[in-house]
Amino acid sequence: MSTVSVKDGKNRFSELVRAAEGGETVTITRNGEPVCDIVPHKKKGGTNWEAGEKFLRERGITKLFSYVAPDFDDPLPEDFLITPLPEDFDKPKTPPQQTAAAPKKTGKDEAPARQQHRRSADARRNR
Repeated sequence: MSTVSVKDGKNRFSELVRAAEGGETVTITRNGEPVCDIVPHKKKGGTNWEAGEKFLRERGITKLFSYVAPDFDDPLPEDFLITPLPEDFDKPKTPPQQTAAAPKKTGKDEAPARQQHRRSADARRNR
């Protein structure tokens, strides 16, 4: 990294640009205080395909996609597009928790429950 005054930078501009093209950063100063830098231009954004290919090669992957369905880019059916999503589509799905099996009811336990149900049904009918 080199430092150059504004006056000197004006006279040597082409030379400083060539230095920046070579990867060097040049600092321009006024009265000894840095005011700007001449730096190499960097490509902006985009996909680094070379790095992706290297990543796949290192892992022994020969194809990025092993199969693409023939109808991949066909239009979606209309009913699919207009069907609303379920309320919980964006909530995480949790596996059902394992619970201890409920004890089996015996005939003695079932009869009173049936009788109670019958009584409440009769009471509703008689209202």
